[in-house]
Amino acid sequence: MRLVSFEGGAGVLRGERVHRLEGEPSLDLLVSERRLGEVRPVEEEGTSVAELELRPPLARPSKLICIGLNYRSHCEEQGAEPPRTPTFFAKFPNALVGHGASVRLPGWSSKVDYEAEVAFVIGLRAKDVPQERALEHLAGYTLLNDLSARDYQFKTPQWMPGKTFDGAAPCGPALVTADEAGPPDSIELELRLNGELMQSASTSDLVHSVPALVAYLSKLMTLEPGDLVATGTPAGVGSLRDPKIWLRPGDELEISSPQLGALHTRLA
Repeated sequence: MRLVSFEGGAGVLRGERVHRLEGEPSLDLLVSERRLGEVRPVEEEGTSVAELELRPPLARPSKLICIGLNYRSHCEEQGAEPPRTPTFFAKFPNALVGHGASVRLPGWSSKVDYEAEVAFVIGLRAKDVPQERALEHLAGYTLLNDLSARDYQFKTPQWMPGKTFDGAAPCGPALVTADEAGPPDSIELELRLNGELMQSASTSDLVHSVPALVAYLSKLMTLEPGDLVATGTPAGVGSLRDPKIWLRPGDELEISSPQLGALHTRLA
């Protein structure tokens, strides 16, 4: 299934139409209560997705974890060795916005960059999970743009100052359940800036796979249903191009995936 969130409820996305769910529950509630398998659409004809203002699939995850340097191509473009241990940092719910949102660039930064990412959503509490059982703990996948103010990201050894501004994590358009998304190492994604292709990759290039990330993170902390983990970005970011490319008001970003849909963001 492809599940979307919007003002007043949630629904199943079929093609370009959204079929509201019975009882109009939130996806946060359905995931936390492990009820995704019980959802029942109540609208036969549905509503055009263009008529709805989509929100992030999960509005208030207890954790929003981002993995750094996790595509071999991204390591190569900056001359870095792939890390033996996953590198991670956090964002916060204030950063989340949905498909079609307009994000205001922070006035204090002149070097905001894009990062196309595949994110997975925890569906079953995970603690000390072995890799071979990791996928049993997933609710599904979505797309995420890890917008990054590079000038503030690298002011200190900690990356988070450049990662947490309002709207810095466009997410969506849908939560695609694991059975529909297919194998976690075969999800394709690309990013276009104003129509120009900037990033193109597959999760087959991940340094640390989705099961490996679940195992590692669940060793360090308990992962709760609804927690969101962005798995890293491939080569092609603006900060490592020559000349460098920084985002500007009026830019249009689209991350697309055959498995996960298309996430569109406008910058203001």
